[in-house]
Amino acid sequence: QAIVRDGEGATKFVSIRVNGAPTDGDAHHIANVIATSPLVKTAFYGNDANWGRILAALGRSGVAIEPDRCALHVDVGQADARLEMLQLVDGGTPTKYAESDAAARFAAPEIDVTVDLGLGDGAAVVWTSDLSHDYVSINADYRT
Repeated sequence: QAIVRDGEGATKFVSIRVNGAPTDGDAHHIANVIATSPLVKTAFYGNDANWGRILAALGRSGVAIEPDRCALHVDVGQADARLEMLQLVDGGTPTKYAESDAAARFAAPEIDVTVDLGLGDGAAVVWTSDLSHDYVSINADYRT
């Protein structure tokens, strides 16, 4: 976790949990595709509860899923005990959550995203960070 937290320009620590995958390997692959998506990482930086980017990354994983079984939850880990887990997607359809509730969770320094595929017992967690302006500046200005 320390490596992720100390990442160049990182402002948030994010856990991507995938449950209900056909296998643990599938779950890890899906979590990794979500965790490394530049669009997902910039949504974290922008405090944008853009569940569509997360599900689009899930779809790019190449693992066969059934969209109508997918659920997506977001939580703030240990960052703020006052905020409970919020479900953004249920059965592949967005829930009727308040945008301000979702934004509050995405604004936290620690974010837990859980995707449940409802297909099996496979599970995995991948840690990542957001992708900030500082990350781009650090790497754009770097010369070898």
